[in-house]
Amino acid sequence: MKMWSGRFRQPLDPDFERWQRSFDFDRRLLRYEIAASGAHATALKNAGVLSADELINILQGLKQIGEKAAASPAFLEDKEAEDVHHFVEKQLAALIGDVGYKLHSGRSRNEQIATDLRLYVRASIDQLRQELAEVCGVIVNRASQAGDAAMPAYTHLQRAEPVLVGHWLLAYVEMFLRDAGRLADCRERLNVCPLGSGAVAGATLTLDRAAMAASLGFDAPTANSIDATSDRDFVLEFVNALSLLALHLSRWAEEMILFSSQEYGFIALPEPYSTGSSAMPQKKNPDLLELVRGKCGRILGNATGLMVTVKGLPLAYNKDLQETQELLFDSADTLLQMLPLVTGWMKAVEFHHETMQEAAASGFMNAWAAATYLVNHGVPSRLAHERVGKAVQLCLERNCELHELPLADLQSLSPAFDEDFYPSLTLVSVLAVHDVQGGTAPNRVRHAIEATKNKVEVLREEVHAHA
Repeated sequence: MKMWSGRFRQPLDPDFERWQRSFDFDRRLLRYEIAASGAHATALKNAGVLSADELINILQGLKQIGEKAAASPAFLEDKEAEDVHHFVEKQLAALIGDVGYKLHSGRSRNEQIATDLRLYVRASIDQLRQELAEVCGVIVNRASQAGDAAMPAYTHLQRAEPVLVGHWLLAYVEMFLRDAGRLADCRERLNVCPLGSGAVAGATLTLDRAAMAASLGFDAPTANSIDATSDRDFVLEFVNALSLLALHLSRWAEEMILFSSQEYGFIALPEPYSTGSSAMPQKKNPDLLELVRGKCGRILGNATGLMVTVKGLPLAYNKDLQETQELLFDSADTLLQMLPLVTGWMKAVEFHHETMQEAAASGFMNAWAAATYLVNHGVPSRLAHERVGKAVQLCLERNCELHELPLADLQSLSPAFDEDFYPSLTLVSVLAVHDVQGGTAPNRVRHAIEATKNKVEVLREEVHAHA
């Protein structure tokens, strides 16, 4: 029996009926539908609509539905259920009889789906934040293991200055921690309960909305029934937060692909996460990295698709909103599957520290440190920049590095150059000169690693508190 069939005389067109069903994808919300239905049933009993025995029967029936679904995926193969709400009502009536139909008293599927989706997004955020804590923890450990190993940092994809490998890795941790923070912000805003909003104007029974909200772990009931039944801001905010996480993962993947190439040679691709070529026996391809980069594009598309879906909808609920679910599920699934693999990859990757160190010590990457030497000897910054630029040009003509220029040649450019200039050009000195908070000086990076470990631990504690 349809949940709405009383007004209709003709059956649905069979093709349309199959086409408009959402149970094939919204059945994943079953656990949340059961939880929300239990909260509603308790409110019905407190409102005098259900007897104590009826409440017990309904709660036991809901529990059995959940157990059957967990025990056998075939239980969810229902060609008649229109959506997860219809499925639960149908199964409940089959288990406990007509009293099962009382559960829908005073509520609408509009509030049900709004509640189920909030519960789903909230749980997904907690899972994603846990996975981000794992990724960040592994990257921080690799940063710590790198010690004082150096590498080139790039601007415009050109070598710029040397940095510690740990400093480079911590940049990604900062990105991922911001992503975790955005998800926490989203969780805080979405954590209000639509139950009791009815179809659009509010429930027709005197239900204790605050009690329903508290029983499901929400902070409060939603403030407006029209908004509650049509709001998908939390879905858009969630997937947009995921799109930023995807952007960061895609940047990470792209850089690792570059650094694994023979042209860079900074890292060795871990074989458990790579494949070969069917034609070229020598190949080892960065498949995980390329799939991360590719799948992240789909998440960006999902974020755009969600906004386009809701941009022209009048208040309140419209069937168009059904189209938001698959984009939401796909985005969350993609990242929940991806992040543990990224963690595994980061544990397994091998850094070629000698190659990185060699690259960091050549190519005039000490030029800014050279200009700083002149500034520290009283030369105005702009003039110091010009003098070192001329020194670089002289080196290019002679095919040498700055430390190989004779002092006389340097002093012809500026009398401020002296013998103590040469020690300032060593890799150790160049790294040390960036001795500011957030800089790559080794002591600063060591402190940053410890501070970041603490941030990751706080994230783990926050996730654990919501478990």
